[in-house]
Amino acid sequence: MAGVRTVVLVLCTGLAAALLAGCGADGGQRDATRELADLLRQRSAAVRDGDEAAYLRTVDPQAGPYRQQQRTAFRNLDALPLAAWNLRLDGTVPATAERAVAGVRLTYRLRGYDTGDATADQGLEFVRRDSRWYVAGPAPGSRPQPWDQGPMTVVRGTRSLVLGTGRPEAGLRDIAAVADRAVPEVSAAWGGAWARRVVVLVPASQAAMGELLGAGPTDYAGVAAVTTGRHRDRTPADRVVVNPEAYDTLGGLGRRIVLTHETVHVATRADTSPATPVWLSEGFADWVAFRDVARGPRQGAPELARAVAAGRVPRELPADADFGRPATDDSTTGDSTTDAPADSTADAPADSTADDAGDRVAEAYGGAWLAARMAADEWGADRLVALYRAVGAAPSRAQAEDALRAELGVGLGEFTARWRVYLGRHLG
Repeated sequence: MAGVRTVVLVLCTGLAAALLAGCGADGGQRDATRELADLLRQRSAAVRDGDEAAYLRTVDPQAGPYRQQQRTAFRNLDALPLAAWNLRLDGTVPATAERAVAGVRLTYRLRGYDTGDATADQGLEFVRRDSRWYVAGPAPGSRPQPWDQGPMTVVRGTRSLVLGTGRPEAGLRDIAAVADRAVPEVSAAWGGAWARRVVVLVPASQAAMGELLGAGPTDYAGVAAVTTGRHRDRTPADRVVVNPEAYDTLGGLGRRIVLTHETVHVATRADTSPATPVWLSEGFADWVAFRDVARGPRQGAPELARAVAAGRVPRELPADADFGRPATDDSTTGDSTTDAPADSTADAPADSTADDAGDRVAEAYGGAWLAARMAADEWGADRLVALYRAVGAAPSRAQAEDALRAELGVGLGEFTARWRVYLGRHLG
């Protein structure tokens, strides 16, 4: 962790307020807030310096189980290649408080993997004992980080970093090997300036994955992996999060497709914005993932093939809602999630019990993939890549059609009409 030098601590909403009002209405309130700021400063320095004893001195001495959890968390952090670790306290603490809950923003960077800072918000509970403040535990409902979920195994691949909790090391090494292969495949298709490294989080279970993402224990059932990131972050620090219960059902080809798909999201994050429709981001990711795989349209999109064969050719490109994203609370981080479903086309066992909703989501992914595939077939791979970048640079979703016309020479209506013909030709 050597080389980390800076701690950023912001105590008020604005700098002017901090200078003029001293972060509080009275000196006592200001002092309490400053004491918590100093506590976080000590905590950050301990992480940067690899000083476990100093880190534990910031933890409530009467919080026995939490102290042990924090010892484990520190050791997990000590195994990471941290290039930066900064904490920021939001808000003020009343002078008379003996216990307080406050928001803390963590900003950190993994050396060799992140081209920008990763951020995480967490509520912490603080307690004052003998005129000294300590961290007493997470606030109720606060989202954990991977190092908070138990002993963590860190596996370094040639182009990947895999962080696993409660998972066998051999399986984590297999994931690293698949991710290592995905990175050059994505680079060959996308090019561009990106880290060309991927960080993969593998929680112990699907429920633990939900905790990391602020979702319920079953919200990601059937989803093999997601990618978290920030729209329009020109220096992204995305994380691929694997659902072990879905991922483990896949064969070798399915795992390759899933991690290549998610690595595309990592590579394209800086060129993805609110103007980018989900059909383009998911379709492009699948186009890259399937590009060197011997899977035709009927094999790659069996649910959509059945619908087209039955005369149900979609009239419009898939809408964002058609992709059935799990509902997560990302309001504090600005994160978005993009998912790769674990389906039978990716060398997984066929699920004969899939319901209509699952089929509709699969049809959306299939339609998105074939829209991107059609663009590459009819206009060329370079034009598809240029289209993705141009749409992401558009000021709004409404103006994204201008990018489509500029790059492919057709409007959305004509593109959709040609896509429907393409579906009929390849799936009918």
